[in-house]
Amino acid sequence: MTKTTAETHAKPVNLRIREDVRTLIDRAAKIRGKTRSDFMIDAAYRAAEDTLLDQALIKADAESYRHYLDILDAPPNGEGFARLMNVPKPWQG
Repeated sequence: MTKTTAETHAKPVNLRIREDVRTLIDRAAKIRGKTRSDFMIDAAYRAAEDTLLDQALIKADAESYRHYLDILDAPPNGEGFARLMNVPKPWQG
């Protein structure tokens, strides 16, 4: 028999949304083969992760930080960049 803990129990979340938003979510969930709840949980989870990752603090010593800024400030160059810039653009017909 498996011991259940607070972490394994799903907790309800109640939301009030407009009908048009619900319809849109239902359409997207159906395309993904998910229930409305699963679709909304996945979307909220990804948004939460993105928000928290955007707040990550990265510490670097002065020399490493200066090197990083120098790389960002350097103009792009090299064979790969030249090839990329010469590829026909789809919007240019």
